[in-house]
Amino acid sequence: MTFQLLISSLNSEPENLIKTMNVKSDAVVINQCDKDDETALCIDGHNIKVLSRNERGVGLSRNLAIDNSTADILLFSDEDIVYTDGYEEAVLEAFESKKDASVLTFNFDVDERRRTYYNTDSHQITWKNYGRYPAYAIAVRRKDIIDNGIRYSTLFGGGAKYSNGEDSLFLHDCLKKGLLMYSETALLGQETYRESTWFKGYSEKFFFDRGVLYHFLYGKAASVFGLRFLLKNKSTMLKEISLIKAFSLLRKGIKEGKTL
Repeated sequence: MTFQLLISSLNSEPENLIKTMNVKSDAVVINQCDKDDETALCIDGHNIKVLSRNERGVGLSRNLAIDNSTADILLFSDEDIVYTDGYEEAVLEAFESKKDASVLTFNFDVDERRRTYYNTDSHQITWKNYGRYPAYAIAVRRKDIIDNGIRYSTLFGGGAKYSNGEDSLFLHDCLKKGLLMYSETALLGQETYRESTWFKGYSEKFFFDRGVLYHFLYGKAASVFGLRFLLKNKSTMLKEISLIKAFSLLRKGIKEGKTL
């Protein structure tokens, strides 16, 4: 099997980025900046395809990377990841051992303030546990994604109209298509902590955008899951906005999601 890293970046210097991230595999780099061009690099024997685009949106970036990939196995990435040596081999070995898997998720060292998961064993990812994985944890069989027409939403995430959630929607669509997904315990790298490009506190926009996202994730049950989310996190999220106000904003978001 062949392998490519799909890197989404913003105003980067691609050659410096490859070195900073310790990239030691073939890769496709999408550089959202103020120009449109394409460059082919060879760094330490690895083929790096760089596409610079004058556009914004992480979903657009990841979809462009998919469309320009050629390898059997793809691992999504952000520019703030530093990879450990041997990450390519670890991913390929995992897919070789799980021949029925279309999607695998892997571990990364992450600041505790941003940690949403840690795989302590290998288990199947289902409707009960798919919503906690960031895009950089996700590796896929390209053919399965292409054949099923699965792409990242361009409505959510950095540079898009609504806040984060494009990674959960991606896995949601994989499950809808019946693709098998598993967690893996291999540690592939470390996230370098930086200020979020989308999170500006638990504001009115945060709860409204969460409602839009929940419409796509949960359909008719969006309000139920939304209230559950608020009650579960009220001690941290509802310090400045009341539960009633937050739920009202979330329901307004759900209503808007129905129009999209």
